[in-house]
Amino acid sequence: MNLEIKNGRVIDPQHHTDRVASLFISGGRIAAQGLAPAGFVADRVIDVSGAVVCPGLIDLGARLNSIEAELAAAVAGGVTSVVVPPDADPPLDEPELADRLVHRGAEIGKARVLPLGALTLGLKGERLAELAGLKKAGCVAFSQATQPVVDTEALLRAMEYAASFGFAVWLQPQDYWLSRNGIAHEGEVANRLGLAGIPVAAETIAIATILQLARDTGCRVHLTRLSAAAGVALVAEAKAEGLPVTCDVSVHHLLLTENDIGFFNPHARFAPPLRSQRDRQALSDAAANGLAAICSDHTPLGADDKLLPFGEAKPGATGLETLLPLTLKWAAAANLDLPQALARITTAPAAILGLPLAGLAPGAVADICIFDPAAEWQVNADNLRSRGKNSPWLGHMLTGKIRATLVDGRVVFAERDS
Repeated sequence: MNLEIKNGRVIDPQHHTDRVASLFISGGRIAAQGLAPAGFVADRVIDVSGAVVCPGLIDLGARLNSIEAELAAAVAGGVTSVVVPPDADPPLDEPELADRLVHRGAEIGKARVLPLGALTLGLKGERLAELAGLKKAGCVAFSQATQPVVDTEALLRAMEYAASFGFAVWLQPQDYWLSRNGIAHEGEVANRLGLAGIPVAAETIAIATILQLARDTGCRVHLTRLSAAAGVALVAEAKAEGLPVTCDVSVHHLLLTENDIGFFNPHARFAPPLRSQRDRQALSDAAANGLAAICSDHTPLGADDKLLPFGEAKPGATGLETLLPLTLKWAAAANLDLPQALARITTAPAAILGLPLAGLAPGAVADICIFDPAAEWQVNADNLRSRGKNSPWLGHMLTGKIRATLVDGRVVFAERDS
């Protein structure tokens, strides 16, 4: 189908484009921008006056507890590609499981599913999983999700093996011994509320270990869900040194701190925990200067998982449908313009993945997000498509509303579907 998207503000951070122009789509790819190519006849014309047209968002961390509902939530949030951690049930430690997930995602025909394969069998941190087979089945990298590799020698061997094949390893840096009994950031708030703390050292010790192993092996490493100022400082030093390391932060950690726990609000329990204002500011600076990409860390949970005392509630929040407006909220507070904000959830994650999925130049795959940057909407259980209604933003008004989402040139979400 030939499609024309006209009168939109086209923002393509990869190519530094920001102008009102038409996009012409043919065969699932961008055929031209601005003027129609010779002989182009549109089968459908979409007028998006007043809206922004940008590359589809790429989420570096989204759990799909119900794949149909969560992929519908993804495209309703303008997300066209989701990286799925391997801590499913069962864990994605066999090629057949990864292959099944990729094919099921393709059958649903919403957002692209990019699975992370388990680095070790059963995510137990002991025996290496079948990485080559998992890669062939569609895994984009290998991870332990939130599970640690307590045995440092096992992690060294895994990184050596990954480096020999050019595979990337994604690790959430948390020292097991320092974080195993913790619930909240170790500090004044945790002390006042009587909550067991997780010190910043749990993150920095793990990062220091991972970075040293990266030096020794040459393995490409992506550090997920950083939470502390000292953590991003270590990554900045490593990048200056030339190590092949990247990182991301959850959008919630850019906007919230330990103080948002309030009176034991279970929706404010995260892993890693929300930390101090100083840490939040450092994370914001890291995202603003391009050191860190931004993700949703989408973790849909049932109501019963949050209707518990703070220490017993499961950590995490739904995030696919709020990734864009929360990123815009953060960018406004950080004095970033719209192209810079969008880069953190489009071109930055695409670069980490090494995939050509974040541009609007002719020839690019037509994965597109169209949104109204001024429209306000209230987050509530009724308007979230995700099965998870768990969010610290319930009842809040957010700015930035998706009007349409395209994947491979197909309209997979339109506002009228709401």
